[in-house]
Parts: sequence; structure tokens; C-alpha cells
Amino acid sequence: MEPPLGTQQGAMQPLVADNFEACLLDKVDRRRQWVSQTVEEVQKVVYHLTTEISNQDIRFQAIPYSLMYNGNITVLAPSQFLITVPVRGLAGYREAREQRWRYYTLQGARLPCPLRSPEGLQQWLEVQQFVKNLWQWHETDVSIEGDIVPAKVLQVFRKLVENAIETCHLSGKVSMLTTSIAVHVAMETAEGQVEIELAPEVEIPTAWSKRAPWPRCLSRWPSSERAKCIKAERVLLEQLDEDGGCRRRCFQALRQLKEDVWCPGRRPVITSHHLQTVLFWTCEKYPHAKDWRLFSKGLLRLARKLHKCVRQRFLKHFFVRSSNLLEHAASSELDAVAQKLALFLKDPGSACRLLTFHSGLISVDGSRKVPGPCPGEKHRAAKAITSTTSTSEA
Repeated sequence: MEPPLGTQQGAMQPLVADNFEACLLDKVDRRRQWVSQTVEEVQKVVYHLTTEISNQDIRFQAIPYSLMYNGNITVLAPSQFLITVPVRGLAGYREAREQRWRYYTLQGARLPCPLRSPEGLQQWLEVQQFVKNLWQWHETDVSIEGDIVPAKVLQVFRKLVENAIETCHLSGKVSMLTTSIAVHVAMETAEGQVEIELAPEVEIPTAWSKRAPWPRCLSRWPSSERAKCIKAERVLLEQLDEDGGCRRRCFQALRQLKEDVWCPGRRPVITSHHLQTVLFWTCEKYPHAKDWRLFSKGLLRLARKLHKCVRQRFLKHFFVRSSNLLEHAASSELDAVAQKLALFLKDPGSACRLLTFHSGLISVDGSRKVPGPCPGEKHRAAKAITSTTSTSEA
């Protein structure tokens, strides 16, 4: 049960709320510009790297440069990007007739015992599950007895990235990171250093996981007619406020608070994808336009949901409900975020005043630039911010 907006718990004084909204949305606009500029730089480098990789190994596709939306780029945070690299030569996917339980370690070795716990282990795809497949996917560098092993694919891909950095003469701008089995690189941009994960991706457009029933029964958001047409988070984000609500503004403000106050840093434990999932679940619980007329109420509603998920260390994927997006997050980091969220929810008015009168320009690496009064003080009227960056952010 939400406390009434006018009570001390979870309340914002009208003047503070108005200033706070204008201030936050002004910062959201500035953030959008920074992210857009950074995406521009990242796209150019990724285009050169993936083009060289594709020339060296036909199994991996180049990611073209685009001035419009680029579905291969996801902004997890202003300094953290996920780039999905489509693979070539695997088409016409079909379900296997018999399910065989085979699993592999993160180093690519097959486990001797058929353990039935797929979430904690590397899975695979059989080459024969694709009607059309290149002979290169049968090679032992990526497969074991007809199984395409993710760890082996990443090992091949990592080496290709390393070679491409040298061949494209990007050593002074891009460097490999060895913090995990995933392929991460650090890149210098005009706004500071960013971290990029490059992830090979098998595109299966005709298949929909049985573990993710959609549309969901009895769900009130989105409408049943709309849900039948939606199979991706991006489409949900694009159609957030068709009824005139303020969901997008509330989400953008939540993201700004997360990046500036609750969970700053280069590799935050809470990413934009986590916040998008919080938004979707909250929209499903509160599906009507009347639920999203007041910015302050909508923002507090999202903050409460985020606090609950972080405190319980449990956030269901919006489509695959059996998947906990916080399962592998560090408990100590989640506890720290939960504590900051609890302080905000206890007295959001105090936090609003602090941010309103002491905000400055925050760069993507978290350092403060040009301190001064919040630009929102000069523009009291709240303005709608529409994203124009070529990413999958709201």
C-alpha cells in the first residue's frame, strides 16, 4: 500500500517537487546529449573493429554505422555499453526433437555428469538445429561433437577482437580488459573512458521461448491487442506514454538519480536495463493513464519498487519470469544501494532540495564539472524529453 502523497512518508512539497522535476529533466537532457555524442564515437570504432573481424572470420557480421536507431547498441550506463555482434551462417532454427542434457564449463570443457540446472551453466546450440549452416560452425574451434559451445565461441571472438585492434591501429584508443570470460574493451572518448562488452549473438527471429509466455494472462498492461504485436522491450519503451502519461519522464528521473546519487560509477550494480524492468513491472501494476498524471507520485512509485527489488535481491525478467536479474549481483553493493534508496524514500523532500540547489554538470565518468545552480531553476515548467540517441534506452 502506497502512503498518501500528502503524508510525511514519501511526500514532496509542491514547490520543491516542481523545481526538482525541472532540474532533473534538465540534467536528463544534458545526459542525453553526452550519451548521444559518446554513442557516435563508439559506433565508429565498433564499425571498424567488426568490419575487420568479419573480414577475418565470416561467422561474425560487421555492425554498420547508423545515424538512426542501432539495435546492436545498448547503454547500460553512460560509461558502460553492450554491443551485440550478430553471427552469420546459422539460419532456419528448429527445436530439437529430443532434449539432451549436456553442459560445459566456462572454459569450454564438457561436464561428465548430466546436471539438470541450466541457469548456472553454459548451454549450447546444436548445428543441426539450423536448416542452413556454414561448415565453419562444425569446426572444433567452436564446437564439440556438433554442439556450438559459447565459451569456445568467445575464445575465438576475443582473439579476433585483439587482432582487429592492432590491424585498425586503435591501440592508443581501445584496450582489452580481462576482468571476466566475456569480451570487454576500454575505449577513450571525448567525455572520458567507457567500457564496452562485445557479445556474439545468434538471431532466431521465428522462435519464442516457452519459458516466456506472452501475452500474459490477466495482465492489464500493455493492452491485449498491443501485447500480441510486442516481442521486444524496445517496442514497449517506444509506446510508453501514448495515453499522455508521464512514465518516460519518471523513468528518466529515476535513472538520473540512480547514476548521480544511489549507484554512481563505471560499472554500477544497477544498470539501465534493471530500471527498465522495474518500470515495466510498475506499469503492469498501474496500467491506467490516471496512475501516471503526477510526476512526483510516479517517481516515488518507481523508487519504492526499485528499493523493494534491491533490498530483496530479486528482480524478475519481464518476459522470462523465472530469471532473476539480480541473482549474480554483489550483495554488499545491493545493500549499499538499498540503504541510499531507503533514505530517499524516508525524506524525499530533503533529497530534492539538496539536488536542486547543489546540482552541477556531471560527466560520464562521474566527475563534477562547472558547479552552479540547477538550470531547472530558470525553467519551472516541466518539459517532455524524447530520446534521440541511437540506442535502446528510453
